[in-house]
Amino acid sequence: MSSGGLKLPKGWEVKKLGEISLVGAGNSAPQNKELFKNGKYFFIRTSDVGKIKKGHINSSNDLLSEEGILKLKLHKAGTILFPKSGASTFLNHRVIMDIDGYVSSHLATIKPNKRIKDRYVWFYLIMIDAKDLMQNIAYPSLKLSDIRKIPIPIPLFPEQKRIVAILDKAFAEIAKAEAIAKTNLQNAKELFESYLDNVFKNKSDDWEEKLLGDICKIESKLIDPKELKYQDFIHIGAGNIVSEKGMLIDLKTAKEEALISGKFLFDDSMVLYSKIRPYLMKIVKCEFKGLCSADIYPLTPIKGKLVQSFLYYLLLSSHFTKYAIEGSQRAGMPKVNRKHLFNYSFYCPLVKQQKQIIQKLDQLQFEIKKLEKIYQQKNESLIALRKSILQKAFEGEL
Repeated sequence: MSSGGLKLPKGWEVKKLGEISLVGAGNSAPQNKELFKNGKYFFIRTSDVGKIKKGHINSSNDLLSEEGILKLKLHKAGTILFPKSGASTFLNHRVIMDIDGYVSSHLATIKPNKRIKDRYVWFYLIMIDAKDLMQNIAYPSLKLSDIRKIPIPIPLFPEQKRIVAILDKAFAEIAKAEAIAKTNLQNAKELFESYLDNVFKNKSDDWEEKLLGDICKIESKLIDPKELKYQDFIHIGAGNIVSEKGMLIDLKTAKEEALISGKFLFDDSMVLYSKIRPYLMKIVKCEFKGLCSADIYPLTPIKGKLVQSFLYYLLLSSHFTKYAIEGSQRAGMPKVNRKHLFNYSFYCPLVKQQKQIIQKLDQLQFEIKKLEKIYQQKNESLIALRKSILQKAFEGEL
């Protein structure tokens, strides 16, 4: 016997999800904010599910009052929540409720019957990709009728319990391995951030207080990217800079982007700083000549006073970022104006000392990149391991 390509042993049955579970949906969220004041009843939204992703949920951000739950359906602990509409549908989040509560209409609710173990169904639904259930992925929405038709292999209850126990143990070990890898990476990042912050906290006596505008300038003028001589230049916008990492993604030429508005020219001597939403820390130094958005400052260090890499690390520091955020809050759209940028005051070491600091920071960043690569590889292998274990579980091979 088989189910959707899964080979099954004797004694197993293939059932539709709707045959072994009550499949429904939550209620529309009450629009009256007063109904959430002094609330005590959980109201679970897709955002709450998104915080868990895959696992157990035992709280919600919003709590409804007695009046707020009138006419809403209460869902019991053991109910599985499955995003069925909106962008989160594609994320394949699956959670199981440890609490009784009320649920948003964007979530499908699946409560297995008494002959089926809740966590057995939850583990199986982790394998289901929402895209495979959609008729048109341009409209992220699932019909309850399609969810009810999901085929699921069902063994006897004792076998369900045995499978769940094995999967619980395996997933706990995988989660432990993920946590160790994540902790190692986080420790390395914290070491880098700590060293960077200490550079500016523990200044030497010979460091001089400077304004950023004393040792750095913006020389570039806006040019017309439609001119033929600029058509093959790479263009960098804020969206091309990865937050906090100094990396570039999805680069295209001026011609490919069909640019029409004015852009700054930059070269390999500059540091590019995105002035929009400074808390995103979008900063990069490039090894080529190109064009950048007018929402990016192309900063040129003054020779003999400031080294390019030191400027890059300075802009990454928490001290500067805090200053930039404070100055940007005066505008509707958080944005660092040029005057505020160049009025940033700090103690600046001599160029020789800057280079020594850069060497240490470069070394720490290199170690972080190595750990990030290891973490990514480890994460991919653990995802594959989860998938393999689940496949074996529902083929009766555990």
